[in-house]
Amino acid sequence: MLETNGKLPTVPPAFIYSYSGMPEKFQFIVPAPPPPADIFATYQLAHEFHREAQYRQEHERYCEWYRVTAERHKQELQKMQGDINLFGWFCRRKSVS
Repeated sequence: MLETNGKLPTVPPAFIYSYSGMPEKFQFIVPAPPPPADIFATYQLAHEFHREAQYRQEHERYCEWYRVTAERHKQELQKMQGDINLFGWFCRRKSVS
């Protein structure tokens, strides 16, 4: 009934489909055809759109953070320029003439 080719036994196709214990309607189970490529194209397009939208939102948040930080640094710089330069008093060298 089963033949061997030296490594694994081979089963004739007639043996697989003629199993008598299986009901008639299940003897020839055919796998469903693969989904059409249009579904994958639509999925890919939707995925790319969501990635692009997420990238733009993150970029906008970064730009807003950068604007706020730059404004704060400008204010700090103006404040520091108005302060007395104590470090400069201690580091001045006396010039010998």
